[in-house]
Amino acid sequence: MNAPAYIQLGPLQLALAAALIVINLGISVWLRLGLARNLLVASARMVVQLLLVGFILDAIFALRTPWPVLGIGLVMAALAGWTAVRRTRRRFRGIFWDSLLSILGASFVVTGIALVGVIHVRPWFLPQYAIPLLGMVLGNLLTGVSLALDRFMETVVREAGAVEADLALGATRWEAAHPLVADALRTGLIPTINAMMVMGLVSLPGMMTGQMLAGAAPASAVRYQIVIMFVIAATTALGTLAVCALAFRALFNARHQLCLERLRTVERKRL
Repeated sequence: MNAPAYIQLGPLQLALAAALIVINLGISVWLRLGLARNLLVASARMVVQLLLVGFILDAIFALRTPWPVLGIGLVMAALAGWTAVRRTRRRFRGIFWDSLLSILGASFVVTGIALVGVIHVRPWFLPQYAIPLLGMVLGNLLTGVSLALDRFMETVVREAGAVEADLALGATRWEAAHPLVADALRTGLIPTINAMMVMGLVSLPGMMTGQMLAGAAPASAVRYQIVIMFVIAATTALGTLAVCALAFRALFNARHQLCLERLRTVERKRL
């Protein structure tokens, strides 16, 4: 039996789908959530951004050079690093660079291994593989980095007395901070672990669903999704470890002292 033909979506289908936002608007107005304006702005931004990305990717996919792909990857990683820090309430000097370095290093290394060593993409920079894979990795990684950073800094402030007592009794900065780093890492990895636990039973992931909608055999789509989830898990682990290590270095000096004065609190804007 032949796979069903791919169904193209036109302006009418998009308009009908957009009309579903009325459900969100109705709930917001009914319960006085104050989210109506934000919902409209977010919807408009999403549509414009995705349409622009579609036009750009059409042009990029036609190229056979790695530089545009690397450029797009750098821009995506930079935005992910900035977004991860924007979600934190406490910050220190250089936190944006630490976030960017962690996200850029982890995502590029593991995505590169997946493209070359696992999927065997030839050439490795084929944009229809490299860009979607990197996008999925960054989307999950920024969540892990943001959660780990926020948890580490909040815990450092809350447990400052206990940490300084350990340091005063002769503990090294790593011995005093190790429980806090471990707790932050666990927090950053929880969303990925939860997603893996229920995948296939509760949820069908976006990549797998997209491939099946495009006509790919379910077995093939499943294999791709398994690869993607292991790549995401490895990248999130490396990225959260790196950002926690850099935050640890920023808040504990070489004389094994806790430097809370390096932290500042910023007011996060409501969505």
